[in-house]
Amino acid sequence: MAATTQQSRGHPTLLDPSEQLRPEPVYAGKLQSNFRNFDEDSEDPIKQRVRRTYEEMHTNQTVDFVKSRMRNWLQFDKFKMTVKDALLKLNDLVDESDPDTNLPNIIHAFQTAESIREKHPDLDWFHLTGLIHDLGKVMAFYGEPQWAVVGDTFPVGCAWGNSVVYRETSFDNNPDGKDSRYNTKYGMYKPQCGISNLMMSWGHDEYLYRLLVHNKSKLPKEALAMIRYHSFYPWHAGGDYMHFCTQEDLEMLKWVIEFNKFDLYTKSNTVPDIEKLWPYYEKLIDKYIPGVIEW
Repeated sequence: MAATTQQSRGHPTLLDPSEQLRPEPVYAGKLQSNFRNFDEDSEDPIKQRVRRTYEEMHTNQTVDFVKSRMRNWLQFDKFKMTVKDALLKLNDLVDESDPDTNLPNIIHAFQTAESIREKHPDLDWFHLTGLIHDLGKVMAFYGEPQWAVVGDTFPVGCAWGNSVVYRETSFDNNPDGKDSRYNTKYGMYKPQCGISNLMMSWGHDEYLYRLLVHNKSKLPKEALAMIRYHSFYPWHAGGDYMHFCTQEDLEMLKWVIEFNKFDLYTKSNTVPDIEKLWPYYEKLIDKYIPGVIEW
């Protein structure tokens, strides 16, 4: 029997014939294929919102734009706040790039953290990583448009990977695609230069990673990799950009993929008892990222 394909994020993936006989996994009451469904539907306002967000992102995220955001945000001079207070701000944020949920981001934070806690009870740093992984989205409250805060990330300065969401048409007006310095496979980089040496599109992942390093958090390198690359779906889910990887990147990739199980497949309308959970997570914040920090 010949292998068949199924649609995954708008791109075909080969299936082994034996897999056709297995029931499709269900997470949080949804079939696996119903997560990250970016198929366009002109009647669905959420799908329309998602498409608009990615079109703006893919038009405007250039090498020069990312450099400008790094100059602006990596001074860490915008405000001072505890991690808990920053988390509370996510009560007022709905991610415009997410086709899976329309709930405030803080609910997703606790859903992710609690699912990690259930499966990895002894890794308290992993629980906290799940809770704070989207904290960089606070940029949206300080003047940054959501297309420069949320959504899947990708390297700028080289050819865009085939698995990037809406890859076929959404980059048409991005000037880097016409710039010979940036539009080739390696662009401004070298083979196996290391994923950490790529300039990523600007968003909450890179900002929070840099912020945690700046504020000398005690989270391990695995946690920092999860935070920095959890939205880099073209790499950890699409298999693109492997030509830049070192052996260390491949080791970190295992942790990013493990984190993705809890980040993606826990989105549901079931709301955790956040007030009951705060005491546990406040202890973790005090352990790994205490006090008022610089943003």
